[in-house]
Amino acid sequence: MTVLFYVVAGALVVGLFAAAFVRLDAARLASGLRTAGPVAAGIVGVVLLLAGRAAAGGMLLSGAFAWYMNARRRRSTRPTPGRRSRVRTAALEMELDHDSGMLEGHVLTGRHEGARLADLGLEDLLDLGRELASDAESVQLLETYLDSRFPVWREHAKADTGGRQAGAPASGAMTKQEAYEILGLEAGASAADIRKAHRRLMQRLHPDLGGSSFLAARINEAKEILLDGHR
Repeated sequence: MTVLFYVVAGALVVGLFAAAFVRLDAARLASGLRTAGPVAAGIVGVVLLLAGRAAAGGMLLSGAFAWYMNARRRRSTRPTPGRRSRVRTAALEMELDHDSGMLEGHVLTGRHEGARLADLGLEDLLDLGRELASDAESVQLLETYLDSRFPVWREHAKADTGGRQAGAPASGAMTKQEAYEILGLEAGASAADIRKAHRRLMQRLHPDLGGSSFLAARINEAKEILLDGHR
């Protein structure tokens, strides 16, 4: 009678989970299954153990634990939806969407002040590059945008790009606030979150993977600045 009670109880619990899932949409159902699935499997495993089916119960409990750990690991490596990195120079501000890898930005000064880069054609952007020739950081950031939007833009560039002044002054030491914005983090993020954001961005932007050496350097600098505060 006791065994029958545990079997019925276990069936009821699983039935309640199933009834709840039916009312969820597909996305919430998948998310709930990743959490509740291992729990339901574990409950059935416990019922089998109490019913004297030690081998089957133990196997089900082991499988439930492995299922739970795998789901947890997948959640920890999944990008956070909507997270963005922001990089600013004297003349440009650019944002990188972590999900799509798309760059967008606008001009902060000069003849095109206030313009969205997406609204400027290739010739306008090349003209902007010539206008910013004395600002090395802004030119590098603009070239990063051009590489992402017009992969063959260099073929159209004019010969006078060599007039850019070498050794132009940088924008100064990166602040902690800028570092957080570059990594797409909130102030006070943990060392683990800093390393995770850095790793995720470098997997997308590392020069060896076709990314931007300028952005990769800024991302590395941001990580070092923020991790210094955790040492």
